[in-house]
Amino acid sequence: MITNKLLTATGAAFATAAASIMSVFAETTGTTGDATTTGTATETGTGTGLPFNMPMWVLIVIYVVVLGLLFYFLIIRPQRKRKKEEEEMKNSICLGQDVVTIGGICGKIVNIKDDNITIQTSIDNTLIEFKSWAIREVKKEETDDAADKK
Repeated sequence: MITNKLLTATGAAFATAAASIMSVFAETTGTTGDATTTGTATETGTGTGLPFNMPMWVLIVIYVVVLGLLFYFLIIRPQRKRKKEEEEMKNSICLGQDVVTIGGICGKIVNIKDDNITIQTSIDNTLIEFKSWAIREVKKEETDDAADKK
């Protein structure tokens, strides 16, 4: 019963929105519900309702360019920056550094061979071998200057 009322209310709201959109469309193009044109506005190409009386294709091109730039600056550029930082971190890994893996395992690097990295994880000298892509971060050694600033 509640879902029927909800569907009825949603359907009524949708119908109202569709009717208002159709009326706006009819006003801007000069057409009525039976697809007839009124006046000379549509025959000459004026009165299209577009800003600065520009053709529709120009407006579409502008929207595509703006969305493309937005997509580039919000998604592609930050992803490239993160990937570059990650590659620099993986290329600078050397023996004796403390690392954290993607699984949360902390340890000290004891061996680097091709794409495999072996870390020592505890006092018991437990050695675990990982692929280099599994290293999430390299812990920075705190210097005396950094400790004094805190």
